[in-house]
Amino acid sequence: MELRGKVALVTGAGSGIGKAAALRLAKEGARIGALSDTEEEIRETCSEITAAGGEAVPLAADVGDERQMQKAVEDCVAKFGRLDIVFANAGINGVWAPIDELQPQEWDRTIDTNLRGTFLTLHYAVPHLRKSGGGSVVITASINGTRTFSSAGATAYACTKAAQVAMTKMLALELAQHHIRVNVICPGRISTEINENTEQRDTEKAAFPAEYPAGKIPLTGDTAGTSDEVAELVLFLVSDRARHITGTPVWIDGGQSLLI
Repeated sequence: MELRGKVALVTGAGSGIGKAAALRLAKEGARIGALSDTEEEIRETCSEITAAGGEAVPLAADVGDERQMQKAVEDCVAKFGRLDIVFANAGINGVWAPIDELQPQEWDRTIDTNLRGTFLTLHYAVPHLRKSGGGSVVITASINGTRTFSSAGATAYACTKAAQVAMTKMLALELAQHHIRVNVICPGRISTEINENTEQRDTEKAAFPAEYPAGKIPLTGDTAGTSDEVAELVLFLVSDRARHITGTPVWIDGGQSLLI
């Protein structure tokens, strides 16, 4: 129970990596503010946490909406009295298409959710981390835009992920004086629902042939990583075991990004 007494805000907690992390942190004693724009999903996440003996509050909000995020963070702190951990995980793949076919509103939606959403999460959470005397932030980026640039048509998505790594490094220095650590994880192929919700349009026009076994992951072949494996990494980074780690991207991809 290494997180006993701590409060964690987890965005995108309704499914996939966010849900797995919320459950894992709760198992270690953290009280969880589970945030998603899908209320039914986060209520299910909270139900699973409470059924296992933990504490959680559902927070329904669009991470790209300023007023909704301000209220969600305030509601979390009002419920539990403090904030120690932030897992800024919410994101979308958005539309993948050649740059001349990607529509401005499609670009904006990806930027608003992935990048503006991360900014708003931290904008409203950091003052509460300072009041708690410090804390830990983990951001979910990706191998795309950080090591991998061969995902055809994923320009908007890759740009947000590259920006999240830059944000992590900027904030690691800015917030160090307040004893707030900031790190970023870069998953590769993970078994979640996000790929099923991706719209790909004419991506073959933007593709470039590469000499590697398509879809292969050096450690596991065709088998993707799991959300639970990513949750274990998040637990480590927010725990005191990682107390001297900040400003660091960690790739969790079975070596996938070293190939492509």
